[in-house]
Amino acid sequence: MAVGMSRPRDTHTAVVRPREDPGQADGPGDGPGPGPFDAALDPDDLPDGLVVADETGRVICFNAAAARITAVPRAAALGRPLERALPLEDLKGRRWWALTDPYGGLATRVGQPERNLLLPGGREVLVSARYVREHPTGPVRRLVVSLRGTEARRRNERSHAELIATVAHELRSPLTSVKGFTATLLAKWERFTDDQKRLMLETVDADAGRVTRLIAELLDISRIDSGRLELRRQPVDLSAAVERHIRTLTANGQTPDRFLVRTCQPLPVVWADPDKVDQVLGNLLENAVRHGEGTVTIEVAPAPAKSDEKGTAVTVSDEGPGIPEESMARVFTRFWRGSKRGGTGLGLYIVKGIVEAHGGTITVGRGPGGGAEFRFVLPVSAPAYMG
Repeated sequence: MAVGMSRPRDTHTAVVRPREDPGQADGPGDGPGPGPFDAALDPDDLPDGLVVADETGRVICFNAAAARITAVPRAAALGRPLERALPLEDLKGRRWWALTDPYGGLATRVGQPERNLLLPGGREVLVSARYVREHPTGPVRRLVVSLRGTEARRRNERSHAELIATVAHELRSPLTSVKGFTATLLAKWERFTDDQKRLMLETVDADAGRVTRLIAELLDISRIDSGRLELRRQPVDLSAAVERHIRTLTANGQTPDRFLVRTCQPLPVVWADPDKVDQVLGNLLENAVRHGEGTVTIEVAPAPAKSDEKGTAVTVSDEGPGIPEESMARVFTRFWRGSKRGGTGLGLYIVKGIVEAHGGTITVGRGPGGGAEFRFVLPVSAPAYMG
């Protein structure tokens, strides 16, 4: 590590200014004026930990997030050599700064990609580094280190593990049924009557449909999480879409008088993906029928969007027990199923993703009849080529 070097005039202007400074001068010939970290943004405003070492390897910036993540007080870090203020080790127990040698290594290196490293006591932290040079192959004048906790990554890993476990469980039952019935039919076709064959094939068809829906949900989640949910916008008549879903539900055995539709005209023209809107309406109505009680009320009315642009609001409410107050914050998260088991618990998560992809909002509350009330608002918009 390069030490004992006199510090030349610093021409680099950093993005942040530390609240505390070890008091080092810029060197002979440097008159009064802004220090190397003078700017409008305080490092303590940054959400990630920021540690900056000068050309001698001593810490000159140690923000509040770094102190919180490392449990090292700022005063104990400023002015100390970096390897002492931030004694990191890799997962094999090797000292990280001795291993990477940022000041004495190859002059062409620009930094270190994010790595999972260990602090004293075994605490894990995500670390990345940037080597600041005055010219591409010159000596390191600043070593800028970014620190992040691993909690968010671990939550994401747990979420993926839970998703895999849920999918495996949901797939096992229908696939076992499909395999069992098809194997039985193939082995003993002549022994069954036509009615028995029809019943088994109808069961296979229903289970195959269940698998297909689950795969579609997984694809939707993947696109929502990656921001790649494609929308094919066109004018959508939300009132007509609601009526169409109610006709489907009544054709499947629901009584027509269970549904009450209120439409406030005139409605603004909403440009949206009709298939995605059908998915939202189908999920909300199915939830109201399956988990609610009494009359299911659907209201379609104009509603102002948050940008003062007009939109259309659809409200679906029932007269069942409703959703407990303590659970409302988790309704749109993955795997939330409420008090009644059944389903994958992914439907409302997908509904929220679809609505937000349209630039809309969705909320949950308690309806006039005491049951659950879901309301989503789709803003008036148009395809990009018409903008």
